Amino acid sequence: MNNSVTNTARLLGAGLRALLVLTLVTGVLYPLVVTGIAQGLFPGKANGSETEADGRVVGSSLIGQAYNLPLKEGQETPAPDLKWFQGRPQNGLGTNSVNTRYQLILSGATNRSGDNEELVQWVRDAKAAVVKDNSTDTYKVKPSQVPPDAVTSSGSGLDPDISPRYADLQVHRVAERNGLSTAQVRKLVEEHTEGRTLGFMGEPRVNVLKLNIALKELTAKS
Repeated sequence: MNNSVTNTARLLGAGLRALLVLTLVTGVLYPLVVTGIAQGLFPGKANGSETEADGRVVGSSLIGQAYNLPLKEGQETPAPDLKWFQGRPQNGLGTNSVNTRYQLILSGATNRSGDNEELVQWVRDAKAAVVKDNSTDTYKVKPSQVPPDAVTSSGSGLDPDISPRYADLQVHRVAERNGLSTAQVRKLVEEHTEGRTLGFMGEPRVNVLKLNIALKELTAKS
């Protein structure tokens, strides 16, 4: 009986020691080492790819932001602030009381098939809005000019990038709203257009947050 109790105590002691060692190694030392290496080699990415403007963090280059006017009384959805470049639609985030516009609490796609009537109507409405919002007195947008990313949300609903085609489509409207020339604004788009990763992966893209930061700086100088 005494031997059985002693063996049990030894086993419990050994198990406890193993638990403490594993907790220390995998729960403390390993995370510290990995975090230290990440901070040393990739500090920007390790800290969430933060983007700064005017000496403060204004967002992440990995997370899209909405550029809307303040919500008016009686409005359910705020109108876009058309002096800024606009990102992709956010239908994938759904309509809920937690998150509807580029927040980190919720992420997701529409999960609707290509022939879903609601999705088809979303695309039609978005296309009509893009044509209307981006047409100016001197430049009229044709429906055939509207690229897919201007009327569909991404798989996460948080895509920070748009295609160069969609950015270029917005040039005339942004120039007019900010009192700039189309040449100035188009140059901004060109300067902020990133090519395919390693030259062959993905598609060319424009980060909307970085582009709008540059736009703000340009308007401040003009």
